[in-house]
Amino acid sequence: MRQSPVNRILLLIKTEGPQLAAALAARLGISSEAVRQQLTKMAEEGLVEAVSDATTGRGRPRQLWSLTPAGNQSFPDGHAELTATILSTLVAQLGASALDAVISAREADTLMRYRQEVDAADIQSRVQQLAAVRTSEGYMADSWQESDGSLLLVENHCPICAAATACAGFCRSELETFRAVLGAKVEREEHILLGARRCAYRITPL
Repeated sequence: MRQSPVNRILLLIKTEGPQLAAALAARLGISSEAVRQQLTKMAEEGLVEAVSDATTGRGRPRQLWSLTPAGNQSFPDGHAELTATILSTLVAQLGASALDAVISAREADTLMRYRQEVDAADIQSRVQQLAAVRTSEGYMADSWQESDGSLLLVENHCPICAAATACAGFCRSELETFRAVLGAKVEREEHILLGARRCAYRITPL
């Protein structure tokens, strides 16, 4: 199914960060004026906002378009409000140890599933397989090799952000799962919960 211009703009900004209207027009194959009209309408709906970029030196600052919180919420959120309520109720009724047990059980199940789907012999292929699995789960993941030989796994969206916000144990668990599945050193360099646009993981073979 062909995406609407609004959804395509949202996706480009979500996956590639703040964008110039002209850059969006070039990617979408439509005029800059048409993109500006869409962006103006989206801004009125509270989905995007323009921020001046004065880092280019002299002249009029450029306008970079980024997603608002409402724009980010247009992507799957894993039933955020329900998830947060269930977790807070679980801790209130059964204690923090019950939540730890849930996280541990989820980690064991995830690790088993990932090991079945991430089975390539070389590390680069394993990272690509993991990115594909994570994308199928709503994380909008991608991977590539860096110039220093390390690999980067990037997740542009977090469908369990509400759960992770309520309990950092989910983020810790996912990091440990990546390390076990890939058999490599994995360090989180960017973190959505700390205000970054995405989660990014640097992977180095052991």
